[in-house]
This record gives sequence, C-alpha cells and structure tokens, in this order.
Amino acid sequence: MVQENPALTRKDFTSDQSVKWCPGCGDYNILSAIQATLPKLGKKKEDFCFISGIGCSSRFPYYMNTYGFHTIHGRAPAIATGVKAANPELDVWMITGDGDALSIGGNHFIHAIRRNQDIKIMLFNNRIYGLTKGQYSPTSQEGIRTSSTPYGAIDYPLNPLALTIASNGGFIARTSDNDPKHMQTVFERAAAHKGNVVIEILQNCVIFNDKVHEEYYGRGVRGDQLLYLENGQPMLFGKEKNKGLILDGLNPMVVDVTEENKNDIIIHDESNTRLGELLIGLHYPEFPVPVGIFRVLNRPTYDELLIGQMEEVQAKQGKGQLKDLFQSGTTWEV
Repeated sequence: MVQENPALTRKDFTSDQSVKWCPGCGDYNILSAIQATLPKLGKKKEDFCFISGIGCSSRFPYYMNTYGFHTIHGRAPAIATGVKAANPELDVWMITGDGDALSIGGNHFIHAIRRNQDIKIMLFNNRIYGLTKGQYSPTSQEGIRTSSTPYGAIDYPLNPLALTIASNGGFIARTSDNDPKHMQTVFERAAAHKGNVVIEILQNCVIFNDKVHEEYYGRGVRGDQLLYLENGQPMLFGKEKNKGLILDGLNPMVVDVTEENKNDIIIHDESNTRLGELLIGLHYPEFPVPVGIFRVLNRPTYDELLIGQMEEVQAKQGKGQLKDLFQSGTTWEV
C-alpha cells in the first residue's frame, strides 16, 4: 500500500533561524512566496534542496526547513549540478543574485542552462551588489553612481533572460517581489517543469538601490506598465486592457486597441522560441515590461541522459572499479 505524504503547511518549510535582511527588503516576500508554494506540491520536506552562492539572497537556505547548501561566490550552479546528478530524485532549487550569477558566476550559470540540468534557478535582480555595500553589478543601469562608479557606470547592462535564451534555456520566466500571488503562480509552474528553469525576480534593495524597478512595477503604475503573459491569450496591457502589442513586419509596436486592430494583437505562445526572444528584448519605457512565462521547451534533461548513458555502459561492460579507472589509459610513475 502506497502511503501518501502528510499535508504540509508554510510553517513546515520555515526554519528556526532568525531572518536577517534589511527591513523592507524584497527578499522577505520571495521567501514567503516559496514557503507558501512548496506545500502545494505534495512532497516531503526531505525532497527539496536549496543551494545558494554569495550575496544577500544567498542566505535563503538557512531560512528553509529543507536540505540546503550555502556555497561560494558564483559556484552555486556547480554544487547544484553535483547534487542533482548524485540524487536525481531531489527537487533542487538554486538561489542567486544578479552579481553572484552574472559576474563571477557567469560561466557556471550558462553551462547549467545549456545542459538542461533539472535545477530551478531563482535569480534575484536588484541591479546592485547589496551584501558588499552598493557597488554596481552586471545589470546596473547606465550612469548609476555607486562606490565603484563614482562618476557613473559606463557599462551597458546585461539582460539576464537574454543570456538565458541564448544558452538555450528550457523554461524562462520573470516575476516581481511585490506580487506574491504572481510569484506563487510562476513557482508552481516552474516546479512542474522537467528541466532547467530560470526565473528572474525583479527585486528591490531599500538601502543601495531603492525603487530601482518602481517606474514600471510600483503599485500605482504596474497595471499600465507590466505586460502579464498568458499562454494562448492576446498581449493586452493597461488597467483597462486597452493597449496591446502588434507586429509591424518584424518589429513589435504598442497600439491602442480598436475594433479594427484587435485581431492583430500578438497571441502569446510559450512554445515559440522566436516570440520568446522578441519579448525578452522589450524594454521600458518604449514597451511594457513582460512578466510571466516567456518560453517552455520540453526535452531530455542532463540527469536523464547521464543516468541512461551509465546504465547502457554498465549493461555492456558491467560495473567497473574506481581503482581500475585510475590505472587505465595513459599513466606514469614519478
């Protein structure tokens, strides 16, 4: 007889550690949203592992009553890869920030994505280095004055989701720390996906980059400035849903919706790679900021391919011994 897992609550996923983020930090809402999401998945606490690198966001594993690792700067994907390969049954979630993932960790980040490792990557993007006291990050806006750019940043900012889709990411999404309901919806869809997931979470740093996303995700403006993506639905936005996106040749355009053009509004299709690329390239203020799920591809995961390859070789050659492997091939004595 199969025993069903006992029903869990958010409290079951809350550790006994004191949460230490600055008052008003967006990380609190993200933590609360994931703790509210996991009980809905029907799994045990022991089925989850949260892995982080370095940064304010990377304190996350301490606050989850699950397995977890707080690793080193930029190397969370390497640890997560090892954990998932060693125990494919675990649900592995990786917590990182724009600095941790995209600067020192950029190489590890792209290869975890391209391999389609079954890891759910949550990238908190506050466009600043918060833990090390406000230096500019790879996603910081042009001209920002920080302790490391006192005369203004001259770099062009990196778009995390553009890097993800260029790395052939399978599940690509964006949400925001001030919209718990939307976060939970995205997290549930991510949990159900078999393969690599990258979720960019627009997040606020109240100390070093306050209101960085406020122009488009603030409570008073997000109805007009955010485009909520829904698969199979027209791309309408605005509080009255009276604006939409159409294509002028290969170029997206914002239009006021009328009887004459309502059938020209682009219909979202999560399986359309080219459409995903187009949406990821939309930037405020010329366009609304898309949030939701940009693209979903279903294909074999690295974990499945790795296990399949090992089983195939073992079926042909039998199980090997580690000492034999060390002494095979080209060896020499010193």
